[in-house]
Amino acid sequence: MYLVESKSGAIGCMLVALVFLGTWPAFLAQLERRGRLPQHTYLDYSLTNFLTAILIALTLGQIGDTKPNMPNFITQLSQFEKNWACVLIAMAGGVFLGLGNLATQYAWPFVGLSVTEVITSSLAVVLGTSMNYFLDDKINRAEILFPGVGCFLIAVFLGSAVHSSNAADNAAKLSDTDAQETFLKESLYHQFTRNVVASNAQETDQHKDMERANSEEGKARAGSAQHLIELENNRSIKVFGKSVWLGLSITFFAGACYALFSPAFNLATNDQWHVLGPGVPNLVVYAAFFYFSLSFFAVATLINIIFLYRPVLKLPRSSIMSYLRDWDGRWLAFLAGLLCGLGNGLQFVGGQAAGYAAADCVQALPLVSTFWGVVLFGEYWRSSRRTYALLVSMLVMFVVAVGVLIASSGQRRVSYSQ
Repeated sequence: MYLVESKSGAIGCMLVALVFLGTWPAFLAQLERRGRLPQHTYLDYSLTNFLTAILIALTLGQIGDTKPNMPNFITQLSQFEKNWACVLIAMAGGVFLGLGNLATQYAWPFVGLSVTEVITSSLAVVLGTSMNYFLDDKINRAEILFPGVGCFLIAVFLGSAVHSSNAADNAAKLSDTDAQETFLKESLYHQFTRNVVASNAQETDQHKDMERANSEEGKARAGSAQHLIELENNRSIKVFGKSVWLGLSITFFAGACYALFSPAFNLATNDQWHVLGPGVPNLVVYAAFFYFSLSFFAVATLINIIFLYRPVLKLPRSSIMSYLRDWDGRWLAFLAGLLCGLGNGLQFVGGQAAGYAAADCVQALPLVSTFWGVVLFGEYWRSSRRTYALLVSMLVMFVVAVGVLIASSGQRRVSYSQ
């Protein structure tokens, strides 16, 4: 079994995980903005996420010989009757992450990719990192760690200010009488078409093709009023006329879930609650990651199959057969699952070596997500100078927060007795 044994190696894992975990949300958000049903996207994403965990466990988890206190992955699978309590804790962590990721998929259209990631990640750091600090027996340097947590709090306020300023910019763009008239006419037309399609699920793919063809006839400049109108008409989750508090409620729920999954994984691998019997080895990180991802996949599959037939937020109904036939954007969803699986695996491997409190620096992923939001989606294009100044301040604060949390990392003492 391969383990990261150096602080520098753990930091390297965290930085790569930061890039991966900040990139996959942009792929799912892109599919929603193109009109693909979020249920279809999440089912594809969760499948490759689980397959990635299996691949990591069967490769890195099987390297080298088994040691009495650190068995290889397959060896530990056979010890379920002895370590089932830690297995259940690891699976609880997977449920928390699955629910959190699912919630953020529905929050992005309402709150925006960048601000959603800022709020959820900051909640994960403020709550989850504090729990991990005490669970890790304080191996991280508190005088550095908690100022880093404070940097994330500052970034939350800056992110909220960015959202408020950008919302005011968009309102000014749409205040033009012609833009408002066009928006209302096109919104009513697409809502009428959506209702017709919803009565016959087999026409869904044809409707999406028609919408995409219409939108490509004359694409507006990113950030313009017409661009905002086209985005609302093309995306699968319609936000016009819905309360902003709905999106914020979903976002805060996701943040609470994010705050719990890392401490649960920490408990599963280090047994701070002493639920294992005498002489029973702790769950190795690869076995815990497998069980974690298994429950993630199970809860994602169950909820999204229910959502196919009982959709939320007035989405059209679908079916398992419609999902299987929907290959539009499937490879992008598969790639998102791959990146998420690799990112989570690297986060946990690095956290096992340097402490899970320091590994929570990957929650600075809005730094990456904001970059993709600006490049791919044109977020904040043609905004005011005030919005740009706040955006840059938020990103700078996230850079500082990442550096401070990495600097707080310690090194776990691991016994390699034969």
